[in-house]
Amino acid sequence: MSQVFSDGVVARATEEINSNPPSRRHAENILPHRHKVASPPRQTLFQEFKQNFNETFFSDDPFGKFKNQKGSRKFILGLESIFPIFEWGRGYNFKSFKGDLIAGLTIASLCIPQDIAYAKLANLEPQYALYTSFVAPLVYAFMGSSRDIAIGPVAVVSLLLGTLLTDEIPNFKSHEYLRLAFTATFFAGITQMALGLLRLGFLIDFLSHAAIVGFMAGAAVTIALQQLKGFLGIKNFTKKTDIISVMRSVFSAAHHGWNWETILIGVSFLAFLLTTKYIAKKKKNLFWVAAISPMICVIVSTFSVYITRADKKGVAIVKHIEDGVNPISVDEIFFSGKYLSAGIRIGLISGMVALTEAVAIGRTFAAMKDYSLDGNREMVALGTMNVIGSMTSCYVATGSFSRSAVNYMAGCKTAVSNIVMSIVLLLTLLVITPLFKYTPNAVLASIIIAAVMSLIDIKAAVLLWKVDKFDFLACMGAFFGVIFKSVEIGLLISVAISFAKILLQVTRPKTAVLGKLPGTSVYRNVLQYPKAAQVPGMLIVRVDSAIYFSNSNYIKDRILKWLTDEEAQRTASEFASIQYLIVEMSPVTDIDTSGIHALEDLLKSLKKKDVQLLVANPGPIVIEKLHASELSGVIGEDKIFLTVGDAVATFGPKGVDS
Repeated sequence: MSQVFSDGVVARATEEINSNPPSRRHAENILPHRHKVASPPRQTLFQEFKQNFNETFFSDDPFGKFKNQKGSRKFILGLESIFPIFEWGRGYNFKSFKGDLIAGLTIASLCIPQDIAYAKLANLEPQYALYTSFVAPLVYAFMGSSRDIAIGPVAVVSLLLGTLLTDEIPNFKSHEYLRLAFTATFFAGITQMALGLLRLGFLIDFLSHAAIVGFMAGAAVTIALQQLKGFLGIKNFTKKTDIISVMRSVFSAAHHGWNWETILIGVSFLAFLLTTKYIAKKKKNLFWVAAISPMICVIVSTFSVYITRADKKGVAIVKHIEDGVNPISVDEIFFSGKYLSAGIRIGLISGMVALTEAVAIGRTFAAMKDYSLDGNREMVALGTMNVIGSMTSCYVATGSFSRSAVNYMAGCKTAVSNIVMSIVLLLTLLVITPLFKYTPNAVLASIIIAAVMSLIDIKAAVLLWKVDKFDFLACMGAFFGVIFKSVEIGLLISVAISFAKILLQVTRPKTAVLGKLPGTSVYRNVLQYPKAAQVPGMLIVRVDSAIYFSNSNYIKDRILKWLTDEEAQRTASEFASIQYLIVEMSPVTDIDTSGIHALEDLLKSLKKKDVQLLVANPGPIVIEKLHASELSGVIGEDKIFLTVGDAVATFGPKGVDS
């Protein structure tokens, strides 16, 4: 049993408890300055609804800056809210432009070869990824609030999109496949815009950090395995993404399907890419080495294949890339027909994943530079970007962590770096694309493998294991779901485990027995503080959660279990029997009707045991509902206290709380 007060105190307390009736002890020990628990000012139903609504959806007070402003000023503020570039653009100078120019050119050199590679993950022609990196960053630069995020196609979303699209239309070379990609992009943008406009951004927080770590790592492994086709020069490769099917396809082609020239190219350039990444990691000022290495690989390998005509010896190359600016694709989107529902579903999934990744990246760099990031504004910007992109032959774009990191390291100051990158992509589409004809697929595979390796965060997984085993389970569930089944199954598992954790915490909240720390008037968990002594004749239990229909019966049963166990232990130890149960309600932020009924049932059970219920420190919402339900009168207004110390001083033995 937890420690109880010393023998002398226990003896005096036991004698007092047995000789003095509760009413006498109450009168003798009452404190002259004990404060009563106050009820909050009464609100009308409309006032209560308005307060809760504003707290849920407008906690950041987005309209506060419009108060007491003239009409013209309100118009300018509204314009700046939609297009932040008009806000920070007023103070833009040449020094900032210099940093943005260098950063934009650097990320452009990284994104061009990555885009060509990522398009293959989505089973699209390379030019569509280049189109995306031209239009999407341009739109985001005007509407986004992050100074550091670099926009474009990313590996995980490209793979997810390609997998979901091929499930609907296996023939990815068909025109319907391309139309479905534009349709999914359109509805991904609509989903993101809706979440931002309706201020429902908190929904993406249901995908926990642990689930994201596992999902990203699993997607990285899956993406790397998919690159074995180009890396080894295999022609007949499985369309499935699970590790078993991929490895079976790889080893079945080992004797006759591998091309040694392709392998040599892939291994050589992968080694070069990993070396440059290692150099950049060790020496931060050499970040640009890793940034330009993909472009160097493309240039060198393309030139080598061209002069040696290695494509005649079985080395697969990119071949033709359409040049010119984005063609309009509004008429290509399915607004009706059999693929509409598929487009909505794929857009919803890919849009949520893209949004989660972009917001996480934006928050990371905003914290590093100590500026605020408006999550709902980001969602509107990303959504608008993808809606416009779907109408200009782009597919789903989001923030890229690797490019954003390079953007940050290169010294970007504002979103102008995205504009610079967009201009470079425009020039590439107009002039340079024919030069990529002889780029070997093995180099593109090497670029992707090197890029996705950073998505595997082993340190984060180890930390999850140390801190929270349930979080580690969510991480591993998402990881194995992706690599052994599919990207969407892994995503589903990660969301399911995240929800399971929330439900478990809500339906099975913690309760704790409290004791008094020696020499203080502080009451704490006796398991955390073994020296904390329990009060003779009293049991103090703290409820560490709001009391709702989902957990009210559990909390009631758990309190009664504490009471039964403590009573048995104290009786066996010849200590005074429990006559008072104090429920410490500081952490109880709310209580519903089921919780009220549970307290009523608890009160009835305690009366049968001849134990009185005392309540300590109920919050404003709780005390208001206790009064509204008239349960406070049943408990007794004189048995509701501001602190545990007040309750002990009033009903406990003398000298305990002094």
